[in-house]
Amino acid sequence: MTSIRQSLHHTNQDGHPPFSAGELQQWTEQITAHPYRNYLYSYPHKTAYREFASPLPLEELWRDEPAESLFLYMHIPFCGARCGFCNLFTLPDKRANVHAEYVDALERQARQWAAFTRHKPYARFAIGGGTPSLLAPAQLNRLFSIATDIMGVDLGTTSISVETSPETLTEEKLTILKDHTVDRVSMGIQSFVAAESAAIYRPQDPEVVYRALELLGQFDFPILNLDLIYGLPGQTVDSWLYSLNQALLHEPEEIFLYPLYTREHTIVKPGDLVNQLDIRHECYEAARAVLAERGYRQYSMRRFAKEDAGTGKDILDYSCQEEGMVGLGCGARSYTRNVHYASRYGVSRKATESIIADYVAAEHYNTADYGIVLSLDEQKRRFILKAILHSEGLTIADYNQRFGTKLWEDHPELGLLVQSGFATDDEGILRLTPDGLGYSDSIGDWFISGEIREQMQEFILP
Repeated sequence: MTSIRQSLHHTNQDGHPPFSAGELQQWTEQITAHPYRNYLYSYPHKTAYREFASPLPLEELWRDEPAESLFLYMHIPFCGARCGFCNLFTLPDKRANVHAEYVDALERQARQWAAFTRHKPYARFAIGGGTPSLLAPAQLNRLFSIATDIMGVDLGTTSISVETSPETLTEEKLTILKDHTVDRVSMGIQSFVAAESAAIYRPQDPEVVYRALELLGQFDFPILNLDLIYGLPGQTVDSWLYSLNQALLHEPEEIFLYPLYTREHTIVKPGDLVNQLDIRHECYEAARAVLAERGYRQYSMRRFAKEDAGTGKDILDYSCQEEGMVGLGCGARSYTRNVHYASRYGVSRKATESIIADYVAAEHYNTADYGIVLSLDEQKRRFILKAILHSEGLTIADYNQRFGTKLWEDHPELGLLVQSGFATDDEGILRLTPDGLGYSDSIGDWFISGEIREQMQEFILP
């Protein structure tokens, strides 16, 4: 896109670079041609992580972290089965003794990390995976003890979220969540149509889903979130809207809608859908219209929530750019302003088993060995992406103040968003329009730096 890059040397009076009609058309076609390239929920992407030349002492990393409050995340990398679309760090393993050994290791890690993270309060606490509700009640209860007794989480001022699946929910487990003031329970349903679930290797009886939803309703958590996926093999727009409307019958405070992503290292591969019409964007638009009619506000491409969804707690403030993330457990990622780090990453059963075994056997967790050190340019890109991919948008003055430079001078190419109609620059806030939110994946993929893109392309999953 040489012609576009040449245009960046000139700006209009408002600071936006002027792009010709041809340049703008070229860029717009690039964005709209493949809307679902990458799910960029974090930046830099995990596939850009590498082994550090020398281990980084965590005590030093966290001592210098400027975030005023932190986010505690615990990763439970076990599921009953691997879904066909999944490329997360998770292992199909239901053995109770394996789970107990893993939680033992997570507690050892927490005791070491608390020494250098307890000097700041936690605003958020989430347990994800995998399927945390797969754990036995005793192990699930231990996670909360680790959070409060060791890490210093104050349940009264912390927003708490737990991921679940329909077949793992019991009254005893939900009682544990309720007793620990969990604010948000998220359940992955994906589809209410049995044939569609089977097509993504997720054998799921709809009656089990309905029973789980009925049970959840009895506990009345402040926020019930339901996850659905569109673009499944054999799915139609009508069957997609059937699943959406079935979910809405249970009046969830929040709904996350995900397009089906296909990758070579998942069970459902890109070639499996070659002969199927790609209806994902049509499904997205149809669902967005239904949710707007039902009073849901759109906060991102994926998240829709009721205006009054929330908790009665007095929650501490936390940056939407999500710095200060303390990730406990194998596969969890941690973010300081300058360094992102995690355990090694894998998808295959052999790789995940090996990585988890190393984690469980370890005695010390006080260094970062694998991750990425963010350059100033990558810090700026992260700050921008974590803001503009959400409906709140990027407050330009916040960017200018934080980095001591001007947004439009650093990244004049963002003017393409405004000139195309995918974003507005209104009263100093760069915000995606509804159409722009629908192309969040391709917009995020476009804004990735060349260096990060090269690292991602070099990454070969085991």
